[in-house]
Amino acid sequence: MPYLSRRAAFGTMAAIPAAAAAVFATDDALAQGAAQDGAAQPAQQPATLQQAPGFYRMKVGDMLVTRINDGQFTRPKPTEGFVRNAKPEEVAAALKESYLPAEALTIPLTFMAVQGGGRTVVIDTGTGGGMMPTANAGAPNMEAAGIDPASVDTVVISHFHGDHIGGLTGPDGKARFTKAEILVPEAEWAFWMDEGQMSRAPEGMKGSFQLVRDRFGAYPQERIRRYAPGADVAPGIRALASPGHTPGHTVYAVTSGQQQLMVLSDTSNHPALFVRNPGWHAIFDMDPVQAEETRRRLFDRVAADRMMVVGYHFPFPGVGYIGQRGRGYEFHPAQWSSSL
Repeated sequence: MPYLSRRAAFGTMAAIPAAAAAVFATDDALAQGAAQDGAAQPAQQPATLQQAPGFYRMKVGDMLVTRINDGQFTRPKPTEGFVRNAKPEEVAAALKESYLPAEALTIPLTFMAVQGGGRTVVIDTGTGGGMMPTANAGAPNMEAAGIDPASVDTVVISHFHGDHIGGLTGPDGKARFTKAEILVPEAEWAFWMDEGQMSRAPEGMKGSFQLVRDRFGAYPQERIRRYAPGADVAPGIRALASPGHTPGHTVYAVTSGQQQLMVLSDTSNHPALFVRNPGWHAIFDMDPVQAEETRRRLFDRVAADRMMVVGYHFPFPGVGYIGQRGRGYEFHPAQWSSSL
C-alpha cells in the first residue's frame, strides 16, 4: 500500500468538505432547475394498493401447514349487538385495550391446508368470493401458495356457515375440488339438510340453508362422507365435537410426532373480545350457552397443554397460544418465521 504523508493526508481531508459542498450545490441547482421547469415529480405509488399474497407456512412435526388468507369483513359498530350479553361500554373498553376502533371491527378469514404422507387436506374453504368484495382472496392465495384445488385429496368442513363452505364452488357454481372427498360433521349435515329445520327457520336464515344445498349439490353425493366426533378425518387429523356455534361445529387436533396443533375453527371470533372474555356471546353463535361451555373447555385444554392453536378469525396468520389471563384468557401470537 503506498505511503501517504501527513501533509498529503491533511490536504486530502481538507478537500473532502469542498467536494461534498460542490456535490450538494450541484444537487440543489438541479433540483431548482427541475422545479423551475415543472419537471419535479412526487414519488410514485405502487401500481396496486393490495397486499402481497397472503399465505403462511409452518411445520407440525412432519406435516406442512399452510394458512391461506381469504380476506376480511367489517363489523360496523361492534359495540352494538355484536356481543349479546355485554354492555356497549364494556365492548368499547375491550376494543380500546387492544387498540382497535369502536366504529368498525375488521374480522379476518383464514382457512388452511395440511400436507403430509403424499396427501393434501384442506380444512374449510373460505367464502368463495360470494359474500363481499373484501373476502375474495382464497383462490388467488391458494394459487400463490402452489396448492392446486385439483390436487386436493380431502376437504374437511368444520361447520356450514357461508364463510367456511362458500369456496367449495367457483363463481360458475361448479365444484372447485374436482377430485377430493368432502368430509362433513354428521350433526351439522343432519341439521342443515333437514327440510323441517329449513321451513321453521327465520326468513333471514333461509338463504343460509339454500347456500348449503347449492354448495354441496355441486358434488356427487358419493363423494360426500359424514364423520362422527372422535373420527380421524385424515392421517394425523382428529375431529373433536365443539357444538354451540352451530349444532355440529367441529375443531381438529393435528398431530405429528411430538407436536400438536389445535384448529379452533369458530370456537372464538375475534380474540380481543371472545378469548379475553370467554363468557361473552357472539351474535353468530346459534346456542350461545353451549358455545361458551365449549370455548372454556377447549381453552382450558390448550392452555394447560401449552398447545399451539390457529383461529379462523384471528389476525392473520392466526397462529399462537392461549394462556390464562385473570378470569379469562389471552391469545399470544407465535413468532413469525421466515423459514421452516
